[in-house]
Amino acid sequence: MTFPYTLTRLGVVMTPEPGNELESEGVLNPASGHTPDGRLYLLPRLVAPGNVSRVGLAEVQLTDGVPTGVTREGIVLAPDEGWERGTNNAGVEDPRVTWVPSLEKHVMTYVAYGPLGPRLALAVSDDLRNWTRLGPLHFEYQPDLDTDLNLFPNKDAVFFPEAVPGPDGEPAYAMIHRPMWDLGWFRDGEGVHLPAGIKDDRPGIWVSFVPVAEVERGLGNLVYLRQHRLVAMSEYPFEELKIGAGPAPIRVPEGWLLIHHGVTGEQPAGFDPTTQKVNYSAGALLLDPADVTRVIARTPEPILSPETEEERIGTVGNVVFPTAIEEVDGLRYVFYGMADAKIGVARLDRVS
Repeated sequence: MTFPYTLTRLGVVMTPEPGNELESEGVLNPASGHTPDGRLYLLPRLVAPGNVSRVGLAEVQLTDGVPTGVTREGIVLAPDEGWERGTNNAGVEDPRVTWVPSLEKHVMTYVAYGPLGPRLALAVSDDLRNWTRLGPLHFEYQPDLDTDLNLFPNKDAVFFPEAVPGPDGEPAYAMIHRPMWDLGWFRDGEGVHLPAGIKDDRPGIWVSFVPVAEVERGLGNLVYLRQHRLVAMSEYPFEELKIGAGPAPIRVPEGWLLIHHGVTGEQPAGFDPTTQKVNYSAGALLLDPADVTRVIARTPEPILSPETEEERIGTVGNVVFPTAIEEVDGLRYVFYGMADAKIGVARLDRVS
């Protein structure tokens, strides 16, 4: 099938504020959401000197219904907990926020850059301003994988906005994530440890589940994930190095639409983005609503690639990194990081 969705860039919506040290290294990769009064907000990653990231809050300003700028309202999450800081690093990074109506909560997945590198964590909010940490995510041991997913650094996590059928057929909340298998970051010479049945060591898109019944017993159970499944690996040239999820999946007539990033180029070991010589483009997948581990269709070419000066020149050049999607007056807008320095917006259209 011809992939029925396209992205059209519209411009820049947020740049670092002059004189604001908390943003001096960039504003990028935002989450998003609506407050109870219906106003649209971004939750951008703000990077201070030393690559220390915080999550801010900024109301989106609209011009004729189109996002064109923001008004800042401060910081909502900082690396205040011990597990969000290392001896020489700290950060709460790359938030993704999903409004889950059945929970009446905004659910934020974010990367805690702590003593053992990037690990996933969860926080929830009623209003986007006040966030309660539920803590680091825990992946239940699964014998058929012959490994412990908690050993590995992980990024690009985001929840579906509603319960879906789990692998056992029971309704479950599902979270997409992207484990990374090289443990050399932690222990010299340790190298790559792949789960059983996985032959490709490139980071790919996985999904894990939490039964609805468990979450109904206590919201804190949302951090205890199980039934881990591989969803998609790199398949096309624009995603040769790795792929990872972008904004929360949205329900469309064809299934679940998941916008993702694909990476090509050279990526040295470690987590310093400034050492990378890469190209990040946006692609998309359609997932089966009856089985979200099954890909129905995907884009063989990017739907958005670095072309403008803001996308090509920055902290890390040649990067478009979609992380948020919102509807305004019946149109959907995707917010994305531009060269790890600014935030852009593109319109999502369905083509016949």
